[in-house]
Amino acid sequence: MRRLLTDTERLHVVLMLTLCFATGVVDAVGYLGLDRVFTANMTGNVVVLAMGLTGNGNLPIVGPIVALAGFVVGATVAGRVLRGAAAGWTGRDTALLGVAAVLLVIAVIPTVSADAPYPTAVGLPVTGLLGLAMGMQGGAARHIAVADVPTVVVTSTLIGLSFDSWLGRRVQQRWPRRLLAVGLLGVGAVVGAALLLLHFWVGLSVAALVLVAVAAVGYAGQRVAGSAAAADAARSDPSPRTS
Repeated sequence: MRRLLTDTERLHVVLMLTLCFATGVVDAVGYLGLDRVFTANMTGNVVVLAMGLTGNGNLPIVGPIVALAGFVVGATVAGRVLRGAAAGWTGRDTALLGVAAVLLVIAVIPTVSADAPYPTAVGLPVTGLLGLAMGMQGGAARHIAVADVPTVVVTSTLIGLSFDSWLGRRVQQRWPRRLLAVGLLGVGAVVGAALLLLHFWVGLSVAALVLVAVAAVGYAGQRVAGSAAAADAARSDPSPRTS
């Protein structure tokens, strides 16, 4: 672990890939447990909403709107919090991921004593909270800016993986992280769907724990990187020391 903490670039890749897994869990739990509503994948939500507006397929309308609104608010809050922040992982990113985890825990509370399908008074607030949390997570990931791992959507990652492949443009690419981003999102969805068989709150609790772990490890990595930078600056300081 110590070795990973000292390798900032590798650490950030691992943490963002871990968030892809958490996203898969949240989206699976949300879609299957909240009347076919995506709470992280807004591309899917826009499509579901558009089809629902036609009245075809008995698809939801209010749920996707609430999720979209929550996601936009969460991403906006993240942008405001990170305004002027230095590039890379900062304490503000840690705080945002911590708040996102807290929101997932809050979303769990009204579902513990109820069974799906949830009444509107329960389902819509939970949907909004999940969208808000995922918007914050997506905003923090955008600021940390690990190439090819946006954490909340893998469409662009799939395009890059295919476009730059041996059968496509045939250029060097970061295919392992791209493949892992797609794969871990899928694995997270499988885990989320399986945990939903136990109860709605179980999957969200797992996702919250993952976010807390990512925030904690990211904070530790930030501290290690800061200490290393301070030590390097002290060694390179040519000013004479006075007793």
